[in-house]
Amino acid sequence: MRLVHAVRLTCFFLILNIMTVFPKGTEAQSINVWIGTSKSALSRGIYHCQLNTNGSKLSEPTLVAEMEGPGFLAKHPTKSVLYAVGGLNNVQVVAAFAIEGSPEKPVLRLLNSVPIDDGGAAHVSLDKTGKTLFTAQYGGGSVAVFSVQPDGMLRERTQLIDHQGGAKVVADRQDASHAHWTGVSPDNRFVFVPDLGLDQVVIYKLDAALGKIEAHGSGSTPPGSGPRHMKFHPNGRWIYVLNELSLTVTVFEYDAKLGTMTPRQTIETVPTAELDREKAKSCSEIRVHPNGKFVYAANRGHDTITVFAVDQAKGELKLVQRENPRCATPRNFNLTPDAKWLLAAGQLSNTLGLFSVDSETGRITFQQQSVFVPSPICVLFDQGG
Repeated sequence: MRLVHAVRLTCFFLILNIMTVFPKGTEAQSINVWIGTSKSALSRGIYHCQLNTNGSKLSEPTLVAEMEGPGFLAKHPTKSVLYAVGGLNNVQVVAAFAIEGSPEKPVLRLLNSVPIDDGGAAHVSLDKTGKTLFTAQYGGGSVAVFSVQPDGMLRERTQLIDHQGGAKVVADRQDASHAHWTGVSPDNRFVFVPDLGLDQVVIYKLDAALGKIEAHGSGSTPPGSGPRHMKFHPNGRWIYVLNELSLTVTVFEYDAKLGTMTPRQTIETVPTAELDREKAKSCSEIRVHPNGKFVYAANRGHDTITVFAVDQAKGELKLVQRENPRCATPRNFNLTPDAKWLLAAGQLSNTLGLFSVDSETGRITFQQQSVFVPSPICVLFDQGG
């Protein structure tokens, strides 16, 4: 009897300890991770994996849709529809896929696709209502606009606007326009298109209901900087533009009423002394922590992720950390919706690596987890950008 009693007590305290370590409601859940890839001998299309919310496991990515170089992805704000830009039957298109199956084993079913008709797109995004979709054509130097049906299917291309000219500061890179990214303002009134060839962020006024945009102005980055991607601060007052060619970030003050942006600061992501121009080095992606305290930028060639602290009064940046992303050519990275974790995609190392994020300091720490995925260049979560 004493032995039985002792065993019962042992089991009781074991269960109590487990409940203390993992209290009710804190069971790990999984976040869906969608991965766009570049056209290569290894890649076959769009891949998917899952990340536990406690960061304990990053599952092995699996192919969920075949497509030629589906570089960038976007998710509908309310529908289970994923959009990708890439090739289908040797035609450059934007495609809509229905997300079906279980969260652990999702299936992407092609709904429809619409040709872009100006070469391949470097980026894709939607407005906040999900009624209008935008693509940026790097090679064609244009922005395309598409209307979206209520069920998430693509209706038609409504506009194709060519950007004219070139800054001609950096030889072979700025001889012509190179639109690189698209996104909307927090109030959904304006569309922004960083153009690497123009050293400008081109601004359009948006009519989401009609799927139309019209020229509104632009914001200028330093000569030869080559703006690539941009993100808004959560307060909507500041914009952070990542400059690919100069490896810098330009901070803009944003006037939401007028839809205008004014440069305030340009800061290097990599020290100038470390920029060996004989070796290719360029910035790739920029993210803003949802708490508004930190900005992150990835540097290819130098193979680092730079962390900045945000001055909460001015929006200006100050260096916090420059970390090895544990991959070759960090083409893209993203923060989980709760910003506790960061996934870094190495295009040439064919890897996706996991980092924890300290919300107090902004610093990132490698979690000794890395999985194989062919030529990853876009990391997208079910929620967030």
